[in-house]
Amino acid sequence: MPKLRLPAADREGFAAGFRLISPLLPAIFSWGLVTGVAMSKSILTVPQAIGMSLMVYAGSAQLASLPLFAAKLPLWTILLTVFIINLRFVIFSAALQPHFAYLPLWRRIVLGFLNGDLGFVIFMGQSYPTGFVPGKEATYYGIAVSNWMVWQVSSILGILLGALVPDNWGLAFAGTLALIPMMVHTISSRSMALAVVLASVIGVLAFDLPYRVNLVLGVFAALAAGMVADELTSRYGQRKAGKSVTAREGGQ
Repeated sequence: MPKLRLPAADREGFAAGFRLISPLLPAIFSWGLVTGVAMSKSILTVPQAIGMSLMVYAGSAQLASLPLFAAKLPLWTILLTVFIINLRFVIFSAALQPHFAYLPLWRRIVLGFLNGDLGFVIFMGQSYPTGFVPGKEATYYGIAVSNWMVWQVSSILGILLGALVPDNWGLAFAGTLALIPMMVHTISSRSMALAVVLASVIGVLAFDLPYRVNLVLGVFAALAAGMVADELTSRYGQRKAGKSVTAREGGQ
């Protein structure tokens, strides 16, 4: 029976994806651990918490739903809250569509399920051309699968060990602190820095809105700021290049 052997471009792409996200894996582990502990201390049973971690795979939505379950609110309220929080993934999917539109539906569903905030930022930061590129899909999987595996291991570990952690340790705050260096690491341009600052300001100003709408507003503000900044930078670069060409022609 012949052994399954991936093309060299896919093997190299997957390894490259792992290398790209590996500096962030310790912070992802800590955030997943905190989320697991929080779920273990909710009204969910251990099997229910593990099932949520495996099927939902969305830390902010999972944490937001826990007090709603505890308050015994109607299911539609919980689903609406989770839907609003996860609206950003619709935006992420639209941005990924030009890269993977050629794939069959089932493969696009797998890509979408594994998509995450950090994985999306890291992948889009590679500036791949749209359409098929050898090794591009494998790079995405190298990023996304590494993120998914570390998240699940840490989250399930937190669920199983959560009973050993005192309630007064303030783990939610510790998890938030762990996310700060993780996000700073992904800021690689001035437009991205502007997007992060604007999203943070909008998120804080809209904090009291219901259903965590502040998260969605922050995402939209960040995308708009990033696109405007990139457009202005591109125009500035074109004008600068035009002036350089004019100066060279004038000197001849």
